[in-house]
Amino acid sequence: MRKRNMLDHLNLKAPVWNAGMGLGLAGANLVAAISRVGGFGVLGTGALPATEVKNMIDSTRQLTEKPIGANIIIPMSDGSDLAACFDLGVEVVVLFWGDIQPYIKDAQKKGIYIVSQCGSVEEAVIAADAGANAVIIQGTEAGGHVKADQPLHHVLKSCVHELGSIPTIAAGGISDGSDILKVLASGAQAVSMGTRFLATTESCAAKAYKEKLISADAANTVITKLFDGGWPNANHRVVINGTYKRWADSNSPPPGQRSGEGTEIGTFSIGNSLIPLTRYTTYPPTTAFDGDIEEMPLYAGTSVSQVSEIVSVAELMRTLSEEHKRALLEKA
Repeated sequence: MRKRNMLDHLNLKAPVWNAGMGLGLAGANLVAAISRVGGFGVLGTGALPATEVKNMIDSTRQLTEKPIGANIIIPMSDGSDLAACFDLGVEVVVLFWGDIQPYIKDAQKKGIYIVSQCGSVEEAVIAADAGANAVIIQGTEAGGHVKADQPLHHVLKSCVHELGSIPTIAAGGISDGSDILKVLASGAQAVSMGTRFLATTESCAAKAYKEKLISADAANTVITKLFDGGWPNANHRVVINGTYKRWADSNSPPPGQRSGEGTEIGTFSIGNSLIPLTRYTTYPPTTAFDGDIEEMPLYAGTSVSQVSEIVSVAELMRTLSEEHKRALLEKA
């Protein structure tokens, strides 16, 4: 008999997770809405102070009794955000961009599952050996920060094979139910989707940001290291905007030689604090941002080509399910 794994214990109706898009892009309303319709919701707690992490978790618990997750970005964490997740007992913590080993024992003591988001099969194996309960394997099609150096279909089957009984969750460029069927057929046990959930009524992306997603397609996205304020030397996929165009038209100068460095371009509200943001910030334009989104990183993956309107989470999940069923019939 097969040993029960993390996904068995979570008992989800749909093998669909949202990416834990940081600084609150994936907030309580989004996570609760996904959980209510049978998926798995992951809070975007990355880069937020512990007090805000606690508020997000509390708010989500008021909206749903289902299990929830929280995403922590290791290079942007001081440890207090993760401690808040542990203290409040989220069922799953997703760790990204760093060594997960130091966190495994505490998670096990508290009965919390650790999922490591990885950019290669080698990294996935290291995470599994360290004690990860599951791995999210990312392809270069993903939006936001991209650790991967190969497309998802180049690494997925190898990752599934190497991890064996440890669940593999696929991420990067998954845009519809047909894509979900393909990655499940390749051995993934679930998918993690960011861009499609970003373009929902429940996400905390600014209205103008969502409008940009509607008008963009995959050809309008690029992997760059431009928006590095707070997280240097890290690849990320964004929709090309005014700031990117000006930089590229200036022959892509390196940090320290870019136009307008240090120029204040807006503010970001966290709790009772108003944080000034400067050009090339890592912060995304959430509803807490006040300023011009042409100055901001508009994180989006290649699946942005499928975004034609802003819909509710319930409608998106229903569409994905219908597409998946249709793809199954076509394959039969």
